[in-house]
Amino acid sequence: MQLTKYAHSCLRVEHDGAVLVVDPGVFSAAAQALDGADAVLITHQHPDHVDVPALTAALQRRPVPVHGPASLADVLGDAAEALVAVAPGESFTAAGMPVRAYGGQHAVIHPDIPVIQNLGYLLDDVVYHPGDALFVPDDVRVDTLFAPIHAPWSKFSEVLDFIRAVAPRRAYALHDGLLNANGFGVLDRQYAAMSNTDYRRLEPGTRIDA
Repeated sequence: MQLTKYAHSCLRVEHDGAVLVVDPGVFSAAAQALDGADAVLITHQHPDHVDVPALTAALQRRPVPVHGPASLADVLGDAAEALVAVAPGESFTAAGMPVRAYGGQHAVIHPDIPVIQNLGYLLDDVVYHPGDALFVPDDVRVDTLFAPIHAPWSKFSEVLDFIRAVAPRRAYALHDGLLNANGFGVLDRQYAAMSNTDYRRLEPGTRIDA
């Protein structure tokens, strides 16, 4: 399995000749990530996780299934025809890869803001992308975690405890599109020193093996 980390929360996963894209949002190079995709996973409906115009254009060129929570239909427009609704606890196959869905709800941003659906995805029992929530799978040992290190809904102590609770072999930064160089410097240093795992932040476009 080869992973390419695009900006913010987007991953492109290549496995046995197939391509799976997770969360091609507006802060990432969504059109580039989606090129040649065989399936798409969306954790939730916020635009930093799904660039609807880019996804719609990609589906017009090459129709593929888009897996995600049922609430995605509210924002997808014409692309909703491709939606395969996924529920928490469900296992399925996307682009030939086994996927398990976890969680169900987005983290609370503020009590005045309604909580929406969010799914975390475990890819091939190896790579975990939690979306915008800190749900810890309790039925599997995660090898590679992509941890959302910065968001309006999170704070450092909560994310740190999440990484420690998942206890992966390695962790990479996710959901970092709102940070500048100062923020990267502070958070990268803190997570690397305190997360009890091999923590790194990948520059957009970096490809790794998993």
